Amino acid sequence: MIRRLLARLMPGRPAAKPRVFGPDKHSIRRSQLSAGARSVTRKLHEAGFEAFIVGGAVRDLLLGIEPKDFDIATNATPEQVKPLFRRAFIIGRRFRLVHVHAGAEVLEVSTYRAAQTGEDATDEHGRLLSDNVYGTQADDARRRDFTANALYFDPETETIVDYVGGVADVRARRLKLIGPPVTRFREDPVRMLRAVRLAAKLSLAIEPKTAAPIAKLAPLIQNVPPARLFDEMQKLLLSGHAAETLKSLRAHGLAHGLLPLLDVILEQPLGTRFIDAALANTDARVRADKGVSPAFLFATLLWHEVLVTWNARKAKGEKPLPALFEAMDSVLEAQAARIAIPRRFEATIKEIWSLQPRFEQRAGTRPYRLAEHPRFRAAYDFLLLRAESGEVPQALADWWTRFESAGPDEREAMLKPDEAPARKRRRSRSRGRKRSADSDGGAGDAPADGDAQDQADHAD
Repeated sequence: MIRRLLARLMPGRPAAKPRVFGPDKHSIRRSQLSAGARSVTRKLHEAGFEAFIVGGAVRDLLLGIEPKDFDIATNATPEQVKPLFRRAFIIGRRFRLVHVHAGAEVLEVSTYRAAQTGEDATDEHGRLLSDNVYGTQADDARRRDFTANALYFDPETETIVDYVGGVADVRARRLKLIGPPVTRFREDPVRMLRAVRLAAKLSLAIEPKTAAPIAKLAPLIQNVPPARLFDEMQKLLLSGHAAETLKSLRAHGLAHGLLPLLDVILEQPLGTRFIDAALANTDARVRADKGVSPAFLFATLLWHEVLVTWNARKAKGEKPLPALFEAMDSVLEAQAARIAIPRRFEATIKEIWSLQPRFEQRAGTRPYRLAEHPRFRAAYDFLLLRAESGEVPQALADWWTRFESAGPDEREAMLKPDEAPARKRRRSRSRGRKRSADSDGGAGDAPADGDAQDQADHAD
């Protein structure tokens, strides 16, 4: 009776003994695991260690979703795991684990952890600085974030081990933190972002007690290293449910802490329409298993702040092209303080932005040169989003759609009168016509519509 009373007073606290669900109590079977997951757990068992599929894979299988990867938890230390496999690598500092390569698959094998204690375990805000104290499976369950992610599936017996009521929460489609929400969010503020992302992706309801402190603790996101914040932001935006997740972020007071410029952008009517169109396009591609370029997506999220800055500089009398490059640099510099966008993405973002004014140039050889640019398809898709949101005339996007697929004669007929001074015309139209017919980068060999983001990924 006392134990039941404590469970009601302290929801989410792991029980001393777990509840074990046999194969007759759930639908997960070892055949649903990847070949690599079965192989790695089997070898760990044969070596005398425990080995369980843990976390999101178990949660997804219970929800009827095919997992993208399989994480493994064991009582073996990284130094004990590594010699068992031909291709295994110990990684991490804050959290040491082993990456085991099984064919093309990479399995993440982690040792059971216990809660970190001591004065040097957290910073002044309560954020965990280290997480390498090994413990028991019960300890490991206690330190995980959500009850739905603290389930252990044994491939040998096909049983689920549950210390925190995770099975019941998954079946109720409920997302609940393990332990006191304020403490757990302070330990790792990224958990707030993860809660919003998982709830949107899996159609789960965030438990009221879990959701209650998020708005108040949102400023803690500022203490997260920019590189880690970028990784979490990328997962969030490429989840296939970015549009819904963004709305939830704003509802929980997290948007400003995540993308400082996003609130400013969304206050502009055209900015809202543009981002809505971009996120809907991205979600559709993810759900159709098409490639998505993070660079393209971040270019859409930050474009309207670039546009505002660019227009302000032009209004002060600066020349358009230098003003654009100055605007791009200032926006990306401001963003880098919060999210460390990798340089390879930053270069692509700048190219997509810098090509936009060139779509206005539809005379002489300029359209031919633009169509041959390596980033033409990504920039063209960006132009389509701008037209869809009403930022530029739809007629401009339609012109480029026709030009991109037209033959040499039709292209020539589509060109606008060249009003530039004669001395600035670098090449003749006849040379432009020849290039259109002969170049390998011409429209005839361009990727099919909708594949520009795939192309951007390859280029990155």
